[in-house]
Amino acid sequence: MAEFSVHILGCGSALPTTYHHPSSQVINLRDKLYMIDCGEGVQHQFRIEKLCFGRLVHIFISHLHGDHCFGLPGLISTLGMLGRTGTLHVHGPEGIERFLAPILDQFCQRMPYEVEIHTINASRHALIHEDKSVKVYSIPLSHRIPTAGYLFEEKCRVRHLNRAAAEFYQIPLSEYPMIIEGFDYTTDDGRIIPNRQLTIPGTLPRRYAYCSDTEFLPAIIPIIQGVDLLYHEATFMDSEKTRAKDTCHSTAKEAAEIARRAEVKRLVIGHYSGRYRDSKGLLEEAKTVFEATIAANEGMRIDV
Repeated sequence: MAEFSVHILGCGSALPTTYHHPSSQVINLRDKLYMIDCGEGVQHQFRIEKLCFGRLVHIFISHLHGDHCFGLPGLISTLGMLGRTGTLHVHGPEGIERFLAPILDQFCQRMPYEVEIHTINASRHALIHEDKSVKVYSIPLSHRIPTAGYLFEEKCRVRHLNRAAAEFYQIPLSEYPMIIEGFDYTTDDGRIIPNRQLTIPGTLPRRYAYCSDTEFLPAIIPIIQGVDLLYHEATFMDSEKTRAKDTCHSTAKEAAEIARRAEVKRLVIGHYSGRYRDSKGLLEEAKTVFEATIAANEGMRIDV
């Protein structure tokens, strides 16, 4: 099965600490890299994780709070110094162009590559990117400013050719693409060979959802229903539930409740408040609601 993994580069929240980096993670899907959020110092984390800068083509920014986007200027500059020539695509809510345009104008005039900015509507669930490997959808979240989560769905063939059956019926190679697409095959004497006899079911697409930053928001459940892996912010423990509501964040229990209702396979919590030196208490609270919970940490790689 092709690689589909999530690399945690940073899982802290806004206040800098010595034990967590600001929000950022990289998805490796079939050797293509997709970044979600870009906190400060992300180039250093890239080096530590031995990720290839040249394979990064798309960056998805959830919202324009500094701990999610202040790493972009440095990363863009680093890619230029490494001699990048291919276009870098940056996706984000309204305001992403106002944030990046002055930086590109001031510091990136002579870069050997282009930065293409794509503004998304954070209030809509929509397909925002598609390539040969993946479809990426926006997830409307509820925070203090326009914020979008992201749903990554790998692209798989619905059916695979049953080569033994195709050879038994002496089907020409030129007909294989149509059969894989779902068509029956008609022999020279007019017999119809049903597609189900010539193909086998394909692999179900794996799905990964990223939901940060957001307050407790059951409205996202139909969008993330049954995903293989959900990353959901868990900024506070339950004792700080009022603080979470005031700042439009979630508690660990609330993140777990979303996972439970959405019937996801696994939950990863992150975006920890700087008041917690470790994630043990947050993880314990989440597990009381949803047992299949993992606490994110820098350097962690999670297979989807």
